[in-house]
Amino acid sequence: MAAQLTLLISVLISHLIISGVMSTTFTMVNKCDYTVWPGILSNADSPPLSTTGFALQKGESRTVTAPTSWGGRMWGRTLCSQDSAGKFTCVTGDCGSNKLECSGNGATPPATLAEFKLDGYGGQDYYDVSLVDGYNLPVLVVPQGGTGQNCTNTGCVVDLNGACPSELRVMSEDGKGGVACKSACEAFRQPQYCCNGAYSTPDLCKPSSYSQIFKSACPHAYSYAYDDKTSTFTCGSGPDYTVTFCPSPNTSQKSSQDKNTGSNTNNSSLVDSTMVYEGALDQSSASPSTCTHVLGSHGIAGIISITLAIWRLWQQLF
Repeated sequence: MAAQLTLLISVLISHLIISGVMSTTFTMVNKCDYTVWPGILSNADSPPLSTTGFALQKGESRTVTAPTSWGGRMWGRTLCSQDSAGKFTCVTGDCGSNKLECSGNGATPPATLAEFKLDGYGGQDYYDVSLVDGYNLPVLVVPQGGTGQNCTNTGCVVDLNGACPSELRVMSEDGKGGVACKSACEAFRQPQYCCNGAYSTPDLCKPSSYSQIFKSACPHAYSYAYDDKTSTFTCGSGPDYTVTFCPSPNTSQKSSQDKNTGSNTNNSSLVDSTMVYEGALDQSSASPSTCTHVLGSHGIAGIISITLAIWRLWQQLF
């Protein structure tokens, strides 16, 4: 009888987990000197999250919950406004929905992307920060509570707008400075930069002088389509994640618009002080683990139903 009860409990709990009761939290933090409007796009095989776009004031944070096996991307929109007709648009990272919520639309390049696939191959989370679609603001991803040697911070924490080549630079509306930096693919639409056509394999599509500018400044962010070896990170044991916009106080919209000389003397110090690439997450520089998974209202109901089922079986058996 005891063995049967143990088996039933195991099956019910497994069903509860597979049904999506267990979840991962993404805490988005805005340390920029200006408002950021995060956007969220789920992969085609993943459900949309509770929000797909919102405003995040300077110093503000917001937590969004994702179900097990969710995949998608997050980014920050900047310089957003709403006209008299209610049309919402952003100068960088706009998703084209004309609303605060992106509602299934992705970011218009250039935009710095944080990409995730939870509970992927081998039960691992896969994540990266990508500049393949260009760059608009610094982003840092920090796993909280995961396991594995490759479970560590990643991102691009430097101001690339100031160092952006003139042919890639997106200027502010007043023309006083750069607000984003295009990828070479977006700027020139050539196969050798986009890794398509005759250049659609890793052997034929190599880093360009433009992607190497991104890679030099942000060595662990994706700089072009086949930049996998040093840019994909994995975590076991289902961590939660913190996604921070402008993780360093030195990276601000104002400073990015003021730097038009192509130089950035703070790059190396920003990388050294903010990023931890090698080995496990340095808990001394990160907030305490919040790996405990969150239960939504459906999760609470599931636990109640399991508890009642076990109680009824116990009465029948004993």
